[in-house]
Amino acid sequence: MTQAVIVQVGDPARNFSLKDQEDKTFDLYEQEGKRVLLSFHPLAWTEFCAAQMKSLEEKREVLASHNCIPVGISVDSIPCKKAWAKNLGISKTPLLCDFWPHGAVAEKYGLFRDANGFSERANVIIDEKQRVVFVKVYPVHSVPDIGEIIAFLGK
Repeated sequence: MTQAVIVQVGDPARNFSLKDQEDKTFDLYEQEGKRVLLSFHPLAWTEFCAAQMKSLEEKREVLASHNCIPVGISVDSIPCKKAWAKNLGISKTPLLCDFWPHGAVAEKYGLFRDANGFSERANVIIDEKQRVVFVKVYPVHSVPDIGEIIAFLGK
């Protein structure tokens, strides 16, 4: 399988609908008029992913003040994400399940790692008009700096 091209700044957002840890559907195109932070992480129950998702929850109000909805996305299932969110104390941030078809949204954004069966660690920001305005892939064994996202949104 050939590696898909990573989504680029200026591209139209690629719509998707995924269930979150509460079995609620999140549809990207229904968020028009708001900015959306798609925070891709490889797998639940891992140290770096936990810190990444906790940063979204902790900075949720700051992100909201910039008209931005943060969501986490990984290939994990709904029951897995539900237990993980409870374990981490995440109650407001949707943790989306790119479970089946396995990694389809990560693939759509060019962020699926075929060799590993999970996504890159990446942040993608979609603007109010459904265009990609920020893309950054991080080392898998790192925690993205949420301050970088907040600074970008404040420009």
